[in-house]
Amino acid sequence: MLTKESLQFLSDLKANNNRDWFLANKKRYEAYKADYHKLVSDFLEALKPLDPALEHLEVKNCTFRINRDIRFSKDKSPYKDHMGMWFSGGAKGANRPGYYVHIAPEGSFIAGGFYQPENEELKKIRKEIAFFYEDLDEIVAHKDFKKVFGGLDINENNSLKTSPKDYEKDHPAIHFLKLKSFTASANFDTKEVLQKDFVSKTTKKLIALKPMTEFLTRALTQND
Repeated sequence: MLTKESLQFLSDLKANNNRDWFLANKKRYEAYKADYHKLVSDFLEALKPLDPALEHLEVKNCTFRINRDIRFSKDKSPYKDHMGMWFSGGAKGANRPGYYVHIAPEGSFIAGGFYQPENEELKKIRKEIAFFYEDLDEIVAHKDFKKVFGGLDINENNSLKTSPKDYEKDHPAIHFLKLKSFTASANFDTKEVLQKDFVSKTTKKLIALKPMTEFLTRALTQND
């Protein structure tokens, strides 16, 4: 669980996203950072027994710097006003399937899967789906997955309008093959982070994504 002070820090940072305010509130940030890292540690402790692929992870592998990269962004706010946690079994620096927790005063969510794979990775995933789409059908139809996430994230930004190259438009898994990211997500009330059972309840939801992350990892490592 997080403290009310950490959530308040994020709210205040959102309203005062500038260097002068941040430096004047450095002690609050340090307390927030300690709270953040403790929460990540609690998640790792809960997740590792359920997904051995995460066993090698440390807190530093799952956190994000508070400084934003504003080089190519129209938004020049220097700091992130949300808390993010990324748990992935991939090698350091490698984009691989995993679990994500996003906490912000205005709205929070959990998610997982593989977001925006590179072209070669996308080809591998589509090939795996083309041959073994029944496996993915079974995964997204599982009661635990459906209860938490409903289904995969499918929208106009995440899916091609036509069938991808080399695949027929009447392929039985065309709805999967059109995807450019393979993720599932679910919103939750930010107030839940203040509850003692937040980590255990959220871990149970996240682990419903494990079969999907394993399917995607299998696709990516098939020819490694």
